[in-house]
Amino acid sequence: MWRRLALCVAALALATPAMAQNAARLKADMIGQWELSTTERSKTCVVTLKADATPLGLKLDLEPGCGAALPFTKAIAAWSVKGLDIVRLQDTAGQSVIDFTEVEAGIFEGLRAGEGVYLLQNLAAARAQSKSMDQMIGNWSVTRDNGKAICSLTLTNTDATPDNFQLFVKPRCEQPVAGFAPVMWRLERGELLMMSASGETWRFEADDSAQWRRVPDSADPMILVRQ
Repeated sequence: MWRRLALCVAALALATPAMAQNAARLKADMIGQWELSTTERSKTCVVTLKADATPLGLKLDLEPGCGAALPFTKAIAAWSVKGLDIVRLQDTAGQSVIDFTEVEAGIFEGLRAGEGVYLLQNLAAARAQSKSMDQMIGNWSVTRDNGKAICSLTLTNTDATPDNFQLFVKPRCEQPVAGFAPVMWRLERGELLMMSASGETWRFEADDSAQWRRVPDSADPMILVRQ
């Protein structure tokens, strides 16, 4: 028993410096400008995380308009790193307004009860994603793997809901697109999502040919090609 206890104590002693190093590394990596947003980026706010210590935590700046776009940001007064991997945006009492954990390289996800999921990602990467979204606007063909077009549709930047943009299907679409009848779309974490009025969702991933392939893949793939 005592031997096991001694081993546990020794392991903890070795782990503690590594944990501190990981936390310090995360803190250093977070210094800079970040975009705080809803998952579909319809509402955004630029947050600048700084290394300066204050009685409240580490200093940050919120761009003007953050409070209007994301009302909960009005309570944010500082930031900190908690544990190994939590980036906390906190209030004047040090309590969490929202906690983020990294879900992909440079992308952090946080949940606010009753509101939903929010993203924190590097500002430059977020703006590159926004540019990618702009490039999606226009006319597309849905084709089979043999190149046969079965439908034409238009992606717009007109709001359909606070989270999605309008999508218009052109006449004479074939199945299964006609049956699916998408009406909205958005980009989310590198995927193109199409939604029907009934709430059904199709997902597409970009392939190496600058096309979008429906996932999960099948023996008869469906591909989205720019017209």
